[in-house]
Parts: sequence; structure tokens; C-alpha cells
Amino acid sequence: MLFCGERIRLRKMAMEDVPIYHEWRNDIEVMQYTSPSLDVYTYTDTENFVKNITGSHNSKGYIIEEISTGKPIGVTSLINIDYRNRNAECIIDIGEKNYWSKGFGREAFQLLLEFAFKELNLHKVFLRVFSYNERAIRLYQKLGFNEEGNLKEQLYRNGSWHGVVFMGLLKSNYMHHK
Repeated sequence: MLFCGERIRLRKMAMEDVPIYHEWRNDIEVMQYTSPSLDVYTYTDTENFVKNITGSHNSKGYIIEEISTGKPIGVTSLINIDYRNRNAECIIDIGEKNYWSKGFGREAFQLLLEFAFKELNLHKVFLRVFSYNERAIRLYQKLGFNEEGNLKEQLYRNGSWHGVVFMGLLKSNYMHHK
């Protein structure tokens, strides 16, 4: 099954997911790795974000669920899909911290990449990651992503300047790397 792995499945994000996504989106420990602004979002902000993701032709948002429990543990998406040039930006957030560093993000991202390359027939996916998020950078490298650029000292966090690393993966490299 396309959206099922060994331990997780991806299901389309829906308005019913607003409460749990709102909780993750306002957890500073979770967002320090993905949100440049670390804003606190209102419930309406989160509703509008989910409406945008679920109602857009240029975005595909999925909730990551643990199969054995049905528990939502995170979100992964393809955003800014450019169908003409066959590329998209990808994101992932594991919102449930007790699922960090246990391979759930890797499994979810592999499912998303399979969908991106084999179903949407994208040529390339890319992402942005903060330079201090070494765990994520290692994961992306294991999946075949290569660094394509680095905006040095783009992000001020915890009293220091950090870069924003751009990484990309071509379909041909993914199929070969797999």
C-alpha cells in the first residue's frame, strides 16, 4: 500500500487534525527545529493553515499515524508543488517527542518520497533545514539528499547565529540510492 510502512501510515490531513496540529505547532521544543519565527499561533491561525494545506492544489499534507495505535505522531507534506517543472518542497515534523530518533521520521519521509517520485512523477524535491539540526541533516543525507546551498547566519536562535541549509534530491538519484 502506497501510504503504509511497517510502523506508520500517512493519511490525508483534515480539519479534524487541527487540535493535535495546533498542540505541536505551539510546542517550542518541537518548533525550534522547523519554525524560523517560533511564533505562538492562535487556534484560528492553525485552522487557516490546515485549510490552506488541505484545499490547495499545490500542497499535499499528511498526518503520520502509528499503525498499531492509530495515534497521530507528526505531519509531512509536499508544498509549493510546481507541476510544470515537476518539483516540490517537502517538510516533516514529528510532533510527539517520544517518537524522536526512533526511525519514524525516516519511514514517513520514505513514503512521502515514494509518492512524490512514483505517483506525482516529480523530478526533484527539496527542503530547508536549520544548520544546528544535525539529526535531520543526517537523515536527509541517508535518504540521498545533497546540500545545494547554505544561507549563512540566517537564523538567530539561543543567542547564536545559524545557517539555513538547502538540500535537494533528484528522482534519478533517489531511484539509484534506493
